Amino acid sequence: MPLDEQSRTLLDQLNTLPGLHTLAPADGRRLMDELFQTKGEPEPVGKVENRSIPGPSADIPVRIYTPKGAGPFPVLVYFHGGGWVLGSLDSWDAPSRMLTNAVECVTVSVDYRLAPEHKFPKPVEDCYAATQWVADNAASIDGDPARIAIGGDSAGGNLAAAVALMARDHGKPRIAFQLLVYPVTDASMDSGSIKDCADGYFLTREMMAWFWKQYVRDSADRAHPYASPLRAQNLRGLPPALVITAEFDPLRDEGEAYAARLREAGVPVVSTRYDGTIHGFFLMPSVLDQGKKAVAEAVSALRVAFGK
Repeated sequence: MPLDEQSRTLLDQLNTLPGLHTLAPADGRRLMDELFQTKGEPEPVGKVENRSIPGPSADIPVRIYTPKGAGPFPVLVYFHGGGWVLGSLDSWDAPSRMLTNAVECVTVSVDYRLAPEHKFPKPVEDCYAATQWVADNAASIDGDPARIAIGGDSAGGNLAAAVALMARDHGKPRIAFQLLVYPVTDASMDSGSIKDCADGYFLTREMMAWFWKQYVRDSADRAHPYASPLRAQNLRGLPPALVITAEFDPLRDEGEAYAARLREAGVPVVSTRYDGTIHGFFLMPSVLDQGKKAVAEAVSALRVAFGK
């Protein structure tokens, strides 16, 4: 099917912007914040707290959103998108608030180190350390250590998939669920969708190649399963997953291929493609009906995983 009318209107606006891969990382980060920072009054939650938690080599900033009501609450540890290069706690503030309220969970948004200043595996090590910190310190944030999920969109979905692998490989922490929204799963960039949707749909093949160049150092990094989860030899024993993809997204096929691999490994997984829309739609439920539906699906899946 063709692009839906709402996605076409949005895409026409996005296509007036400079390509993120044509900007210096600092300039791209400023543009990303301008695009996604909360406009007007933010959605209220019970409490918002900025903290720094111990990381592998330096403290990791996190923003902790707590819903109204009495805990302990389940916890969602969330990793923002942005090609491992862009994105911040501020630019992902709105979806963090939305998920906190809709799921009735504590959301811990992780400000992991960014490439190219901090290449693989530093960002994923930060995300794993933050997840382990949540498991060890859940009571201090009114969270339930028995109900921890991880999630992320795009590069954040890649990091969530990698953290799930790391947690399984290290034997801790226990993760109840993984929410993977149009995740990056393979550095080879040879899927059908990355060719068919190479240009003209906001995220381009050229942009994705640039992101990978910023993130990894060499071919060994690209092949590592914590960078390319699709290349992991064994996906058994991973947490149940919801994988969300978009029809007109270069990352569509690698996300769906990862879901298929999870299913083959005996992991409970739901894979949903949202037709007629583009990469990034999950972050825009206020203007895209498909985004609204995807958020509702994610909320429902998280609530079920948390036993709500």
